[in-house]
Amino acid sequence: MTTMASDIEIAQQTALKPITEIAAQMGLTEDDLELYGKYKAKISFAAVKRMQQHENGKLVLVTAVNPTPAGEGKSMTTVGLAQAFNLLGKKAVAAMREPSLGPVFGIKGGAAGGGHSQILPMEDINLHFTGDMHAVTAANNLLAAAIDNHVHQGNELRIDVRRVIWKRVLDMNDRALRHTVVGMGGKTCGFPREDRFMITVASEIMAVLCLADDLTDLKRRMANITVAYDLDGNLVTAGRLGVAGAMAILMKDAIKPNLVQTTENTPALVHGGPFANIAHGCNSVIATKLAMKTGDIAITEAGFGADLGAEKFMDITCRFAGIKPDAVVIVATVRALKMHGGVKKTDLQAENTDAVKKGFANLAKHIENMRKFDVPVVVGINRFHTDTAAEIACLTALCRSYGVEAGVNDCWAEGGEGGREVAEIVLRLMEGPKTPYKPLYDAEASIPEKMKKIVTEIYGGKDVIFETKAARQVKELEAFGLDKMPVCVAKTQYSLSDNAELLGAPEGFVVTVKDVRVCTGAGFIVCETGNIMTMPGLPKVPAANRMDIDENGNITGLF
Repeated sequence: MTTMASDIEIAQQTALKPITEIAAQMGLTEDDLELYGKYKAKISFAAVKRMQQHENGKLVLVTAVNPTPAGEGKSMTTVGLAQAFNLLGKKAVAAMREPSLGPVFGIKGGAAGGGHSQILPMEDINLHFTGDMHAVTAANNLLAAAIDNHVHQGNELRIDVRRVIWKRVLDMNDRALRHTVVGMGGKTCGFPREDRFMITVASEIMAVLCLADDLTDLKRRMANITVAYDLDGNLVTAGRLGVAGAMAILMKDAIKPNLVQTTENTPALVHGGPFANIAHGCNSVIATKLAMKTGDIAITEAGFGADLGAEKFMDITCRFAGIKPDAVVIVATVRALKMHGGVKKTDLQAENTDAVKKGFANLAKHIENMRKFDVPVVVGINRFHTDTAAEIACLTALCRSYGVEAGVNDCWAEGGEGGREVAEIVLRLMEGPKTPYKPLYDAEASIPEKMKKIVTEIYGGKDVIFETKAARQVKELEAFGLDKMPVCVAKTQYSLSDNAELLGAPEGFVVTVKDVRVCTGAGFIVCETGNIMTMPGLPKVPAANRMDIDENGNITGLF
């Protein structure tokens, strides 16, 4: 029996081109780049501004069903489709998020695609890359330090230490930091108060990075960040603490998009990395727009399922950026649908078309969700070697009966060639006239109205309730006039509901909002539901346990 190469083995066997050659495919020169070695670079803002004069190419959004332990392959499909479009004679540029170190060393072990559809150099991208994550962490924690220092030095702004809402962050899964006490150790260490850490990708600084137009806009947004309440109940912003300029200095390089390449030397912009369950889950607007200006087709992804990242892409990113996808690809696998149909992970090898039919309800809901935004929808069936012909035929027929075209995707094994079938369908559907942007809800509606719209129309639930604390927070935001913004829901990715155990397409459930906070810098309101955590923990056997590096610097075990 032939042993399949691992993702990292395939990556290390791939011949990379100098990043200057990849940039040339996009109309960029070496002078437009700030090189980080031979194979990765940042793109200068002078080049970004110059490219804004170009016409926009088409935009394809890749999303998926609710994730399962069986795997879906959304990032891999994004890369594979970019490569497939190039094979079909279209100049394609991928625009993707940067992986967070937390999941890399926790469960995933890597998040740069897979097989013959990866972004490279995958070791660098999965680890420190160009330092963007560290810059976000530093800027976030500079602001946190400034708050406590201001209180320690006399508290001229009369900050209520019981109502400091800005949290420290760390780009690592560390459950011990979910609840902490800072300022312990006597008078020289400041005033003691309860605090907690979030993972870096959940920081509002990350959201600001991904939604800002340029460095000036980034600085303006950071100054607008709400950090606390004062003793009179008024909001205190980062701008009033006087550190927005210093934070912008830390972010001066992070704001520039990163350029790398795929396993088939297709350009890929990898920039920003918010999670879609606890943040808005989309790469930077700067990178997406640049991909549209430098390619005939830009392919971007939104985190997790269409109930999370894709909804947020449509209602938050598109609203702020003034863009709209020309087509949406929903990634589905036979394995995932069998799990949504009630099959245990240990039993997925056995053929089970009945489970595929039952689990199709989850995919059908995501198709319905994307149709609400009036965009053409395609299902990309990511084929695994354990899938049977009968199961693939069953899923294809179910899609057809639901009025959506489906293509089989073999991008892991075949790279761009394996994505040709899906890419051809997408190209055909994009030939039609483009419809105007259509958000799900009016941002001027009340927070409860916006939440109910999302819960009933996207999740399939019947209602939403706000716990006492959350209801009080809503009233406060209404009093400040800060409720007229898009809503970013923090919710489990595993279910359409806020209960991770409810697979498939549950109905009749009620979503519970336990916390509401405003992100005045990013420009949206976060509603935390269920038992969602903003600081993940490591599993019993972390992915870090299988990783190693030899005396020559060769890495093993990174996915």
